[in-house]
Amino acid sequence: MPASPESIRNTVERYIKGVATGTADDILALYAEGATVEDPVGTPVRTTRESIREFYQIIEPLEQEAELVTLRIAANTAAFHFRLITKMGDQTFEIAPIDVMEFDDDGKILSMRAVWSQEDMITG
Repeated sequence: MPASPESIRNTVERYIKGVATGTADDILALYAEGATVEDPVGTPVRTTRESIREFYQIIEPLEQEAELVTLRIAANTAAFHFRLITKMGDQTFEIAPIDVMEFDDDGKILSMRAVWSQEDMITG
């Protein structure tokens, strides 16, 4: 039986919270075995748990806030727009990607593709 919309919503919310204030392992726990990450779209796809962990370890020490802007769920796919604000000293960086995720029957992430580019980054 496919994952319920509630299960998918819960995973997306936990993902956004994890990206903002969690650890790489918190985020990795949301992924199914054999999952892939392409962030941003057009970069090499990460296909191993270690390469996915490495990706999220980069943001672990950063001071960040995140908020879900909009979420759409259809079958085993979610597309969502969220805002991520990173504070580094006196500067802030804001990015608002649109992520597309596919989920397994247990509500774990099978694939994540983030749609954004450097031109979308706002600095302040």
